[in-house]
Amino acid sequence: MYAMREAVAAFKRAPVLTGLSSAMVGLALFVVGLFGLATYNLQLALSAIEERVEVVVYLRDDARQSEIDLLLTELADFEEVRQVRYVSKRDALERARVELPEFGELFMDSEVNPLPQSLEVELRQGFRNPEVVEKLSFAAEGYPFVEDAQYGEEWVDRLFALRRIGAASAGVLGVAFALVAALIIGTALRIAIFARRDEIYIMRLVGAKNGFIRRPFLLEGAMAGLAGALLAWSLTYGTYRGVYAYLFEIAWVPGTWVVLGLVAGTAFGAVASALAIRRHLREI
Repeated sequence: MYAMREAVAAFKRAPVLTGLSSAMVGLALFVVGLFGLATYNLQLALSAIEERVEVVVYLRDDARQSEIDLLLTELADFEEVRQVRYVSKRDALERARVELPEFGELFMDSEVNPLPQSLEVELRQGFRNPEVVEKLSFAAEGYPFVEDAQYGEEWVDRLFALRRIGAASAGVLGVAFALVAALIIGTALRIAIFARRDEIYIMRLVGAKNGFIRRPFLLEGAMAGLAGALLAWSLTYGTYRGVYAYLFEIAWVPGTWVVLGLVAGTAFGAVASALAIRRHLREI
């Protein structure tokens, strides 16, 4: 209770200094919050594109229905496959008329359907990668009545290369931003502690132990970190609402990320304060 009262009293005694510390913490975490918001939406965008990864097996016009059913069953037996859909020549033509209206007249005027029948192989989540689609394509091309098997090799490779680059960049930049935030928080709280060096010196003179001196500062640092985290959350959410309303639609980060951000801000404040007071106590 003493430590809590002292921490609250410190905020009241020097509201400008403590407010400045909380603001510096908030701005540092605001940068981390913006990076997290951008990273999360990038993940959603890549996941949406990844869901479209599939293998299309084009069949010869003279393929018998029994052969098609056999291939459909054998492809569906792969553990990586979610489902296999048969697309007839007529269905392919109807789809082309809807999805490619600029070629509508060509399709309408043609007496012969130029589009092949096919099997669309949809993959399970977690198996939409170049290795799996290449394996399925190779397996399908082994049948003599299969004309071709395609999966957009070039764009699939680019998609997963982009995912790897995005994951690596997110990790490196996330750690870098966190370290910068920790340095800013530590500097701000060290300034606050240095402003109270006379108080600490007097407490040491009357016999106060280091733990007794340290506890109020730890709570003060945690409170400053929490206040800064709340400020960062409000700034990040305000930015999100502004972008959503005036630029383009984006998704808000999960609630667990917000809770982790608040906990991280509180922890940053406590740890930075602990390091600062430890170093200061050594100098007295």
